[in-house]
Amino acid sequence: MVQRAWRYGRRETVDGGQYLYRVGDRNVDLFIILDGEVDILESDGRGGHGLITTHQANQFTGELDQLSGRAVLVCAKVARPTIVLRIPRSSMLSMVRAEPDIAEIMMRAFILRRARLQHSAEGGTLILGSENSADCLRIRSFLLRNGYPHRLVDTDKDPDARQALDLFDISEASLPVVVIEGQTSVSRPTNRDLAEILGIAETFEADHIYDVVVVGAGPAGLAAAVYSASEGLDTIVVEAFGPGGQAGTSSKIENYLGFPMGVSGQGLASRAQVQAQRFGARLVVARAAKRLECTSHPFKVELDDGQVISARSVVVASGARYRRLNVPGIELFEGQGVHYAATALEGRLCAGSDAVVVGGGNSAGQAAVYLSARARHVHILIRGNGLSDTMSDYLVQRIMQSSSITLHTRCSVTALEGSGRLELVRWACEDGRDIAQPAANLFLMIGALPNTDWLEGCVNLDRNGFVVTAPGAEELQEFGQYVTSRPGIFAVGDARSKSIKRVASSVGEGSVVVHSIHSWLASLQQR
Repeated sequence: MVQRAWRYGRRETVDGGQYLYRVGDRNVDLFIILDGEVDILESDGRGGHGLITTHQANQFTGELDQLSGRAVLVCAKVARPTIVLRIPRSSMLSMVRAEPDIAEIMMRAFILRRARLQHSAEGGTLILGSENSADCLRIRSFLLRNGYPHRLVDTDKDPDARQALDLFDISEASLPVVVIEGQTSVSRPTNRDLAEILGIAETFEADHIYDVVVVGAGPAGLAAAVYSASEGLDTIVVEAFGPGGQAGTSSKIENYLGFPMGVSGQGLASRAQVQAQRFGARLVVARAAKRLECTSHPFKVELDDGQVISARSVVVASGARYRRLNVPGIELFEGQGVHYAATALEGRLCAGSDAVVVGGGNSAGQAAVYLSARARHVHILIRGNGLSDTMSDYLVQRIMQSSSITLHTRCSVTALEGSGRLELVRWACEDGRDIAQPAANLFLMIGALPNTDWLEGCVNLDRNGFVVTAPGAEELQEFGQYVTSRPGIFAVGDARSKSIKRVASSVGEGSVVVHSIHSWLASLQQR
């Protein structure tokens, strides 16, 4: 394998003590050690570095940032005079595509190395704040969605952290504070701030024209990215938060083909992201599509920071978001007890208290089953008479057989109470019961609103705002069932009108739409 890798790089001799790359460097090269040793170091959170491992002959450097070109999380320092094979990142991507057996070993190593960094998270990025803070939950969720290692120092539980706040005169209003590499501290950063500081943000050329821009990195968008990039199309993905979409909020999906023991929505999304980047797709996070200029070619997607991406085709995979309850004051508790996801972060907050789940679909069922192992008790509220019409049978059976879950039918939330955080949920039922249930966390999974505001004036929407596809016009039929009323713009997944809101169907739509994109691009060449 090393002999075959020679054609992609060049031999170099490096003196001991020299760095091959440092934390924060972008687009770093791959190094295969031919003779000698290379130490891999991570930040210790105090301005220094700690040893993770030492690579020796026939081993290679790198982890997942090698594929994405993002700022790297570790340093590579030559321990003694060493001979390496330096492979530029562009050549490394070519090698991954051309040498599948080498690629398999590299991909497995990259994924496991990132997993180790996330598991240990001793240094690097540290969050100082309350685990129960809405901003703290947002920051941690953003970092987890984007696979970025971090560590939380909970000011509610750690007496040393509380003493540090007093010593350095840090007010409660400035929390959470994110400390990066033990040197840079940022108070209450936005997701975009974090993306820029940590090097998660993707850069792209303003005058470059892509073959495909995919808006949304849920299952449908990631599938479209994987298949379009694997077929040689120049592909870029725009995502407002992080990979996963609504599926990323699911703690465990057990009916997805190929995962008999189930897979978390975020786990599935992370694998898909790596797969797309392996084929050369680029991912822009913490940037939302604000407007689509569709009256001329190429199409132009304007982002919320003013940047513009030009592309010959657009895949609308911006998905949908859960509806908010029409309950007075609910916005005061969002992130402070009211949640729209049930991942490990939210699950930790449920320990020792009751949780309430509102909704009768699969997402609500998955949330209830997951939370029942963490909360004292879980209450499910639905307006209907039962779950069988809206939820998969395997979830219904688990819920009905669980002693930790109670189903309340024909009931609706009427009020939320609490001082700073949610403490009590009130609901009323059609049989006349009014219940006041102490609960620290309420999970809302009650139907979806489409994220299609940015498409205004470009494509036809149904009365609920979902994108209408396969409009029936004869001139559009050659572009398949996912084309919108404007040729060259396609819609897949939850944003599409009459789509089946399932992960598997979204993945299927995202993969199939690439055939229609090829037809559209071919028609452009004939004009």
